[in-house]
Amino acid sequence: MLAEPKHFLCHIEGGIATVSLNRPERKNPLTFDSYAELRDWFRALVYEDDINAVVFASTGGNFSSGGDVHEIIGPLTKMSMKELMQFTRMTGDLVKAMVNCGKPIIAAIDGICAGAGAIIAMASDLRIATPEAKTAFLFTRVGLAGCDMGACAILPRIIGQGRAADLLYTGRAMSADEGERWGFYNRIVDAGDLDDAARELAARIAAGPNFAHMMTKTMLAQEWSMSIEQAIEAEAQAQAICMQTGDFHRAYNAFVAKEKPVFEGE
Repeated sequence: MLAEPKHFLCHIEGGIATVSLNRPERKNPLTFDSYAELRDWFRALVYEDDINAVVFASTGGNFSSGGDVHEIIGPLTKMSMKELMQFTRMTGDLVKAMVNCGKPIIAAIDGICAGAGAIIAMASDLRIATPEAKTAFLFTRVGLAGCDMGACAILPRIIGQGRAADLLYTGRAMSADEGERWGFYNRIVDAGDLDDAARELAARIAAGPNFAHMMTKTMLAQEWSMSIEQAIEAEAQAQAICMQTGDFHRAYNAFVAKEKPVFEGE
């Protein structure tokens, strides 16, 4: 059983966990506590069989403004190198926890999605945005490198090397239209439809063969560092494992009976 979080919102219903930061008056910044709690929550999620998809939602018209200037950036200027490394490794561990949690994550992005907020969106599997969404990897604008929390590895795989370089060097905001054209956003919907669209997509995924979805997410992450030959072999093994599940047999029996399969995730 996942613990009730103290530093972000979490609602679980119908196999879908909806999480969001909840400081709308500050456009939902991250703090040391929310970073750590999100990391631990996603790490624990891999063991939760009753959760099959996650929606990372916006609050109050914004997704997240990134690290809080007063609660994170200010204190960082006074830390030792050892303390700084502990912080940067913790933030990277959040991305690793999201990638390795075994559940598809849908980011529902409205308004400001900046800094670490943009990284959370990037680390999600799918992204739905509103026309008002503005995503900025603005690390260079605070005197830091664009290579934060895996951005130089993951972002080029989503939108391409040249486009990623544009965003990571300049720190400028990517508009909703750009984001959709570049493949960062899977879909643009009106702000009033954002939550419903994200939940509908999550429900569609959660109704599927969830053990197989876990395998898909695992392969999407692991095959980054594989050769084509290694990837084909890894997928052969993964698919053979999935063929032993009840869902594979349920799908076959439903097809024979001309019915829609009802998957049970095992």
